[in-house]
Amino acid sequence: MAIDVKQSLEERCINSIRFLSIDAIEKAKAGHPGMPMGTAPMAFVLWDKFMKFNPRNPVWANRDRFVLSAGHGSMLQYALLYLTGYESITLDDIKTFRQLDSKAAGHPENSVTAGVEVTTGPLGQGIANAVGMAMAEAHLAARFNRQGFDIVDHYTYAIMGDGCNMEGISHEACSLAGHLGLGKLIALYDDNHISIEGSTELAFTEDVAIRFKAYGWHVQTIEDGNDLEDIGRAIAAAKAVKDKPSMIKIRTTIGYGSPNKAGTSTAHGEPLGNEEVQATRKCLGWEHEPFDIPEDILNYFRRAIDRGVGYEKQWNDLFNNYKAEYPEEAAEFERIMSGRLPEGWERVLPVFTPDDKAEATRSLSGKVLNALAEALPELMGGSADLAPSTKTLLKSSSDFAKGAYANRNLHFGVREHAMAAICNAMVLHGGIIPYCATFMVFADYMRGAMRVSAISGAGVLYVLTHDSIGVGEDGPTHQPVETLASMRIIPNMLAIRPADGNETSGAYKVAMENRHRPTALALTRQNLPHLPGSSIEGVAKGAYVLRDSAGTPEIILIGTGSELSLCLAAADQLVADGHSVRVVSMPCWELFEEQDADYKEAVLPAAVTRRVAVEAGVSYGWQRYVGSEGEIIALDCFGVSAPGKVCMEKFGFTVDNVLATARKVLR
Repeated sequence: MAIDVKQSLEERCINSIRFLSIDAIEKAKAGHPGMPMGTAPMAFVLWDKFMKFNPRNPVWANRDRFVLSAGHGSMLQYALLYLTGYESITLDDIKTFRQLDSKAAGHPENSVTAGVEVTTGPLGQGIANAVGMAMAEAHLAARFNRQGFDIVDHYTYAIMGDGCNMEGISHEACSLAGHLGLGKLIALYDDNHISIEGSTELAFTEDVAIRFKAYGWHVQTIEDGNDLEDIGRAIAAAKAVKDKPSMIKIRTTIGYGSPNKAGTSTAHGEPLGNEEVQATRKCLGWEHEPFDIPEDILNYFRRAIDRGVGYEKQWNDLFNNYKAEYPEEAAEFERIMSGRLPEGWERVLPVFTPDDKAEATRSLSGKVLNALAEALPELMGGSADLAPSTKTLLKSSSDFAKGAYANRNLHFGVREHAMAAICNAMVLHGGIIPYCATFMVFADYMRGAMRVSAISGAGVLYVLTHDSIGVGEDGPTHQPVETLASMRIIPNMLAIRPADGNETSGAYKVAMENRHRPTALALTRQNLPHLPGSSIEGVAKGAYVLRDSAGTPEIILIGTGSELSLCLAAADQLVADGHSVRVVSMPCWELFEEQDADYKEAVLPAAVTRRVAVEAGVSYGWQRYVGSEGEIIALDCFGVSAPGKVCMEKFGFTVDNVLATARKVLR
C-alpha cells in the first residue's frame, strides 16, 4: 500500500486525524488505533460538510449531536474536537491521552470533556443513546416549533461498529427507532469486519443492511470507506429522508495505512509499535513529527469556529424573533434547557395521613407521578410494556408515536436495556426529565445502562415496582431479593425504598432535585398503611426518627418499605412491656451517609447498640447500621412461589418475629 504524496488538502486533513490518533496511542502505550485510522474519512466528511456545531459554545441548544458509539476509538473524537477548535481539549491533553486528569480519557466521558455528548465505551450504549437524543429532538421540536420558527431543528449522528451491532442493546434501540420513524437520526456503520478475536466471520455473519431495513430504517451501502464523494452523497441522501432513521453501511479497513497490521485484529486494541508507525507514516505520505499539525491543515479545520459562531448567531436571531412572537413558549424553552425547575413545583406533591386507605407504593407512585406531570411539563417517560402494573401512565397526555412526538407517554416495548440508555441520552440532550419503569427484578436487564447513568451524571428516574418477595405467586424468578442491594453499591446513584405515601412523595422530590445522579425507586405490589410521623422531608435525609421514646432509647428498630410498619407495630408492644423504643425509617442509605456526623448521631446514637434492621431482601450491608450487638431480619436466599402474605410469613417478616428478635436483643 503506497499513497501518492501529491495529496489534496482534504486527504491531508484526514491523515492528520489518523496520526493524532496513532501518536497519542503510541505515547500512551495503550489504546485502539485501528478504528480511527479506518473511519477518519467518514468522520471528516461528517464534521466538515454536514454537522452544525459551535466550538466556542459546546452546549449551544440547537447543535447537531454526535455520538461515538464505538467509544474505544475515542482518539477519533478527541482529534476532531481539537482540530475544529474546541477549547475543552488541547494538544497537551492529546499528548496525555489516557493519563491521570487528562481531558482525553480512555473512552469518551461527557462529564470530562466538553463536546462529548454522552459517555460511551460499553458497546451498543452509544447507538441507543443516539436513539434517545433523536427522540428528545423530535419531542421538543413538536412541542415548541411554530410556523416559520423551527427553533429545535438538529440531527443526531452516530458512528457505530461491528461490536455495537452485535450487542443486544442495539437491536432493542434500533428496532424502536425504526418503529418511531426518527428521521433525524443517521448512523454511520464502520463495517470493518474485525473484532478482538479476529474476523467477524467467527461469530457475526448476518446481513446487517437487511436487518436494519426490517427495522424500518433507510439503508445505504458504500463499498469504499475512503470515497469522500460517495460518503457525502450518502449523508445528503439520508438527510433527505424525513420519515425514517438512516444507516449508512461503509466498508472500511481497520488500521488503514499500516502496511503490516491493516485489516487485522492486531490493529484493534494495541499501539502499532514504533517500527510500524514509521512504516505507516511512509505509506500515507505523512512526513511530520508526532503531534505536529501543519498550519494549512489546522487553518482548514478551524474554519469550523467562524462557521459555528455563524450558525449560533443565525439561530439566536431566529429565537429572538420567536421570543417576541411567543414569549411564554420561549421562556419555557429557556427554563427547561437550563435545567431549572419551575417556582413552587413541589407544592403539587400529595400529602397523606394515617386515615387514608392503604395502597401499594407503586400505586402511590402513580399518583405522585401524575401530580408532578402537571407542574413539570418536561417530565416524560414510560415502561417496558408494564405501564398498567407499574402505574406509570400519564393521564394528562397521549402516546409518543410517529407523527405524535409532542406526547409524553413513551412505550419502550419489552426492551429494558435500551430503555435505560435512551433515557440517559434524553437527560443529556437537555430539556427533558425522563423516567422509565419495570419490575425491580428486571433492573438486571438494564444494569449496564444504569451504571452509565451514574457515571454520566444523568438524572434518570428508575421506577422499579414489585420490590420483594411480597410479589408472591410469580416466585423466585420475579422476587428481587438481591436487587436493591445491588443498586445501593453503584456510586452516584440513589436507591430509595419508601414506606408509604408521604415517603413516596419525598422520594420523587429527591429525584427531581437530583438532576446529576440517577434515582431508583423500590416500590411494593402489596398495600401498605400510611404511617403516623412519616415525612416527605425526612426522605431527603436518608433516615429519620419516625417514632421516639422519652429519654434515651433502649433499642432502635430500623425498617424500610413494607417492613417499616412491622417495626412500628412491634414497638407498640415493646413500649407496652415497659421498654423505651425508637423506630427509624431508612429509605435511602446514600442520602443518610451524606448527612453530617451530628445528624447521624442524633438518629442512630452510638451509645444505643441494641438495634434490629428489617428488610425483605438480602442482609448485605445492614451490618454497618446494626453493629455487632444487633440483629438483621432479612433473607439470604431466593424466595418461593406462594401468595405474597404467605411468603412474608415464611421468611419471618411478621410483627411477631420482629418482636421476638427485639426481645432477644434486649436480653
